[in-house]
Amino acid sequence: MLHNIFDAHAHYDDKWFDEDRSALLTSMPENGVSYIANAAVDIATAKTAVGYAEQYPHMYACAGIHPENLEGLADDYLDQLTELLEHPRVVALGEIGLDYHWDIPRDIQNRVFEEQLRLARELDVPVVIHDREAHGDVMELVRRYKPKGLMHCYSGSTEMLKEVMRLGMSISLGGTVTFKNARVPVEVAEAVPLDRLLLETDAPYLSPVPNRGKRNDSRNIAYTAQRIAELRGMDAQELIDITTENAKRLYGIE
Repeated sequence: MLHNIFDAHAHYDDKWFDEDRSALLTSMPENGVSYIANAAVDIATAKTAVGYAEQYPHMYACAGIHPENLEGLADDYLDQLTELLEHPRVVALGEIGLDYHWDIPRDIQNRVFEEQLRLARELDVPVVIHDREAHGDVMELVRRYKPKGLMHCYSGSTEMLKEVMRLGMSISLGGTVTFKNARVPVEVAEAVPLDRLLLETDAPYLSPVPNRGKRNDSRNIAYTAQRIAELRGMDAQELIDITTENAKRLYGIE
């Protein structure tokens, strides 16, 4: 069994886990999962993630405002994030970014994304960036603020990958690399420098083959690791060990 897995990005607060969350999270270490970073989408889920991190020794929290969660955003949200980021189990500001797939005012998305990038720079914390159909505007702000951190569930091209690497960021890959006809994710998996690669689930979404279409959880990283290791001609456990050290370094975990 593969072990020492670090799931760099998951959402265990999702309702899909309501029936068995506690049993599932408790069982992770015996199933080879040693670390999980649970990403927030707003203040409420950030507080929930902190609760998980306090309850389960293998879990850590990220706190941030997702572009789909801007409605009703409190005027003092940056102060609330600052307070959350002071918690010892909160390891990054995220998930933040831009999402042009949905009809959400782009000017508001860009303002909130930029405000959070500025906060991350002030506090010297890594960011976890969501980029959906917004590569140009995301990269413009990343160039401007040069954050340290992660482009999660990376969906850009290998050309964009080169610039992400030049800017000093890392990327994480998930189940999409196992999908049939997944040309670009495969190219990226082959091209990314090993010291900048992390593995994630984005649970409960994007389950890898052979569990595609089912609820995803951190145990499925084994399938993603096996596929990327196969593409790169290396051992899957070696890949997991490298990506785990990368995630620990990025998130500042001893």
